[in-house]
Amino acid sequence: MASAAPSSQRRYDVFLSFRGEDTRNNFTAHLYHALCQKGINTFIDDDKLERGQVISPALVAAIENSMSSIVVLSENYASSRWRLQELVKIVECMKSGRQRVLPIFYHVDPSDVRRHRGIFGKALAKHEENSENMESVQTWKDALTQVANLSGWDSRNKNEPLLIKEIVTDVLNKLLSTSISDTENLVGIDACMQEIEMQLCLESGDFLMVGIWGMGGIGKTTLAKAIYRKISSQFEACCFFENVGEDLAKEGLIRLQQKFPSQLLEEPNLNMKVLTSIKRRLHLKKVLIVLDNVNDPIILKCLVGNQDWFGQGSRIIITTRDQRLLISHGVLNYYEAQRFNYDEASEFLAPYSLKHKIPCDDFMELSKEVIGYAQGVPLALEVLGSFLFSMTKEEWRNQLDKLKSTPNMKIQEVLKVSYDGLDDKEKNIFLDIACFFKGEDKDYVMEILDGCGFFSLSGIRALIDKSLITISSNELMMHDLIQEMGREIVRQQSLEEPGKRSRLWFHEDIYDVLKKKYGKSKKYEIYFM
Repeated sequence: MASAAPSSQRRYDVFLSFRGEDTRNNFTAHLYHALCQKGINTFIDDDKLERGQVISPALVAAIENSMSSIVVLSENYASSRWRLQELVKIVECMKSGRQRVLPIFYHVDPSDVRRHRGIFGKALAKHEENSENMESVQTWKDALTQVANLSGWDSRNKNEPLLIKEIVTDVLNKLLSTSISDTENLVGIDACMQEIEMQLCLESGDFLMVGIWGMGGIGKTTLAKAIYRKISSQFEACCFFENVGEDLAKEGLIRLQQKFPSQLLEEPNLNMKVLTSIKRRLHLKKVLIVLDNVNDPIILKCLVGNQDWFGQGSRIIITTRDQRLLISHGVLNYYEAQRFNYDEASEFLAPYSLKHKIPCDDFMELSKEVIGYAQGVPLALEVLGSFLFSMTKEEWRNQLDKLKSTPNMKIQEVLKVSYDGLDDKEKNIFLDIACFFKGEDKDYVMEILDGCGFFSLSGIRALIDKSLITISSNELMMHDLIQEMGREIVRQQSLEEPGKRSRLWFHEDIYDVLKKKYGKSKKYEIYFM
């Protein structure tokens, strides 16, 4: 989906500010691990030595590019000039509205931090003894006071593991309320998430698999990510396997089987030889797993094939273009991702007009053209919006005319993945429907296809399952972008000589072939529709 705001450029969810010698190897290390385990992208400064008098540009950039900062105010925090400068930058970002600040008072009294008393007062007084610090000390005091006045956590008399769990849960909830709206243009996401959450039955202690299926570019991965972020705090172990089908093709099944438990258990060097021990550990954990873009049943069989592998209350979310894959694996709860309606598509495109300051009349005209072309597919709206709205009126009109004869390759590449997963007979059926039979009566078309030896009943079923076609009033229907993709596959067979293509549907090409007597040495189909 499309980025919508400057905050979309942020690289980190959380920046951790702490005094190394106090908490690096205990509390902060455990907190960092817990944040990462929940998929929270966290910056931690690994340089144990504080060098120089001014914090580095890289550290400043990390603070500025974080959605929130967690400040671990330990006993020796104020004794570090470096950390105090870091805190001033954090407060500056907070004041500008760029991030939230969450203080943790680690074995210190919040009032001592706020009023510069006790060990904090002594540390600040020592800084004042150095004439080089005179101008900075008041700024440091102000920053400490402002952070100490924020709502945070007092670690005194608290169970540390429970405290860390509470902090992580709070961070996840805050990220949910900000990052979904700030980092992505998630139009219409709330209703979709509510429906999927109903399918997930989170209140149940049973093991459950839920599918999200639909055509390429419809937003399945985006939806799965939003759900994952919202509910992951309710599970003991979580992992999001993005584009797992592509990983299978690139790395093979054995590597995938090794990678899977390592990522789920957050142990990169997991010893796969002790498989029994790994299964026992997973069996005791309530896990959340997202397998994104599953295109082969072997993935489900080998990674999540048995519900006894995971603890009670575990949930597996599967995104796929193939409905049959879900049904064959016994996934009975699934949600079909929906295309945008006109109003949602208009809302999705609106940030582009603001970004490029397009006049209202031009925006309305261009939006209407783009929405008509994309027909509710978020991927197409994103791709077209990202470059058409940056052009002049004359340029985007020219580009739209070009799209009528030459489809956008970024869109085509995504859609073509579904076609590539078909067998030869299914591919022929798909290309025939794309070139000739869209909108035709299903029974009439099946009779023709069976005459060609294409086994139309199972072939059409496969195309429906892979979200390439639908049946409406017994007519074969296909999204215009998918039809374009099919026709482009045929056109690529011979760009310069239409007579060498397997199918002809454009009247000028047909006329040209017949006139020049092409195709004598090659069998091809010509339909006059």
